[in-house]
Amino acid sequence: MAGEQMKPVASLLLVLNFCMYVIVLGIGGWAMNRAIDHGFEIAGPDLKLPEHFSPIYFPMGNAATGFFVVLALLAGVVGAASTISGLSHIRSWTVGSLPAAAAAATIAWTLTVLAMGFAWKEIELHVRNARLRTMEAFLIILSVTQLLCIAAVHGVRRPA
Repeated sequence: MAGEQMKPVASLLLVLNFCMYVIVLGIGGWAMNRAIDHGFEIAGPDLKLPEHFSPIYFPMGNAATGFFVVLALLAGVVGAASTISGLSHIRSWTVGSLPAAAAAATIAWTLTVLAMGFAWKEIELHVRNARLRTMEAFLIILSVTQLLCIAAVHGVRRPA
């Protein structure tokens, strides 16, 4: 049956995506922690906010970094959860388990693509460190592998 041939491919992509989403979460968590610890500190009645103040300020990147990190964290959490839903679908591999797995994977993919858009903007603005470049690369790769995962999860066929 053609659907059974997609099962190992889907399993491999789910495990690969889970590992990459966990790495994105680790780097994103580091960036968020660093921004909280080293963000703007305004003390005293005479001090004012900088002219181009952003409430999402990340000291190790550029103007797009804050948006990129927040969306990367969202994509990472939803992506990791979608792989768990996908692995549950792999165990049963029935038409009944397909909608939940496909919907979760599609939502994770759309968030990943949105975060990838901010990754491209961050790349365009140049100023960032090696960890952020790593997270950008993982999200760009994940935007492709998550789409392939959606296609592989749809490999289940209706019984004839």
